[in-house]
Amino acid sequence: MSAPIRRRPPGTGELLALARQRQERFLTDLAELVAIDSGSYCPHGVNRVADWTEARLRRTGFDVERVTPAAHPARTPGEDPDGDPGTGDVLVARKPGRLPRAAGGRRLLLAAHMDTVFADGTAAARPFEQAGGLALGPGVSDDKGGLLAGLTAIDVLAAAGHTEFGELVFLATPDEEIGSPASRPVSERTARDADYALALECARENGDVVIARKGVADFRITVTGRAAHAGIEPERGANAALAAAHLVVDLEALNRRWEDVSLNVGVVRAGDRTNIVCPRAHVALEVRSLTTSGLRRAAAAIRETAARLPVPGTHAEVEQLDLCPPMEATPASHAVLDRARALGRSLGLELGAATTGGVGDANLFSGVGVPTLDGLGPVGGADHTPDEWLLVSSVPERVALLAALIADLGDARPA
Repeated sequence: MSAPIRRRPPGTGELLALARQRQERFLTDLAELVAIDSGSYCPHGVNRVADWTEARLRRTGFDVERVTPAAHPARTPGEDPDGDPGTGDVLVARKPGRLPRAAGGRRLLLAAHMDTVFADGTAAARPFEQAGGLALGPGVSDDKGGLLAGLTAIDVLAAAGHTEFGELVFLATPDEEIGSPASRPVSERTARDADYALALECARENGDVVIARKGVADFRITVTGRAAHAGIEPERGANAALAAAHLVVDLEALNRRWEDVSLNVGVVRAGDRTNIVCPRAHVALEVRSLTTSGLRRAAAAIRETAARLPVPGTHAEVEQLDLCPPMEATPASHAVLDRARALGRSLGLELGAATTGGVGDANLFSGVGVPTLDGLGPVGGADHTPDEWLLVSSVPERVALLAALIADLGDARPA
């Protein structure tokens, strides 16, 4: 069978014109999405966003699967004071193109998240508005603007008649803001057979895309001592609180050991009564690094430090609770960045590339070996705050850039 006749990809000028035609629709849709409370711990609200997204994708020719995740794995105490209500669904949508892989077609993963950090009632208290060229409202940048940019780029390519790819896969997750504990298996499974991953978090405030994100490992250390009456026979006790205090100081000192690793002790708990020599203490901490090797070095140092408690009669047990791999800047991901920069220049955009300590679903895609570029949504900022914003004028260019990058990466045949 002969190879499919190659069709030229649409030019960036054509894509930009189509994106501009959809600007008012984008803002109307964004207002509708922002009006939905979809905090990570509000599965009903997240599923309303999923329903809206599913309907939009089906209209563009996607087959859509909804996956209801299992209950969250155990997390560090204190993250969810109201218990675990579960999450909304993971949405996985697929649309085949006209190019089989043998003919150069590539499978592209586009990914956004549907949850926000905001509590129920925030959408009514701070409704969507436009002011001074900005769109404002809970989740307007993180990540409803990015989610909608991906859907709009898909619409733009459909309007241009472009099908020169193997398959487009659109992934929308319900729990990214709490570390994706329930959706992670689905995300990793979906990413493994992709050739490229394009993550739709919004661009940095200065317009940069994201080439690397730190990975993070969470640890819980239990320090055990020996109880005794603090007034009558304190010498018979072994104070776990004192040992934990020394441990915290020594752990924080590890921050000065490596340039690419940061460590933060975030939770310390010890004892129940002041008249008892403290028999047990708990220390919770996280480590972040741009490399897997950095996380491993830090984990080994944490265990070595915990094994050297200076208080006689105390000992520590170290548990690693979770590990999110770094989104590492690889030669393959830099090649994607180079292609994005070339396309950006044709749209009048000079793209910088940022490295960030924040974790996102892009970490998971990179962690299974997929070349990944993030920050491909519109320009936004002040995420997770009442001042969150999205730059309205950036929408057409960023949608056109995303559509052009999809078209460019979807066909591996030489020009």
